[in-house]
Amino acid sequence: MATKDITAAEFDDLVSGNDIVLVDFWASWCGPCRAFAPTFTKASEAHPDVVFAKVDTEAEQQLAAAAQIRSIPTLMAFKKGKLVFNQAGALPPAALEDLIAKVKEFDIDAAIAAQQSE
Repeated sequence: MATKDITAAEFDDLVSGNDIVLVDFWASWCGPCRAFAPTFTKASEAHPDVVFAKVDTEAEQQLAAAAQIRSIPTLMAFKKGKLVFNQAGALPPAALEDLIAKVKEFDIDAAIAAQQSE
């Protein structure tokens, strides 16, 4: 699956309606964002079971503010609608692959159950 440019109107449904979603918050003027884009796109082609979304922080300023984006690029990972990763900075290809593997392996249901029992 290729990357998908999303808007604030699509964000909640996309995150809650898919098992795993990676969101790249970026801007066209951001050099590290442009450098990370091919890595993100290549990973999207290798993982058709994961939704790869991109949010242009210039066009979607309210969404970026709501997501508390302080610097870009920022990568967020959601599993079953829950935020499981949030980090600013461009990841190298190997680190992105490692992150995707960890998100796939992460048992969000067990984590939620453990949190509720505390």
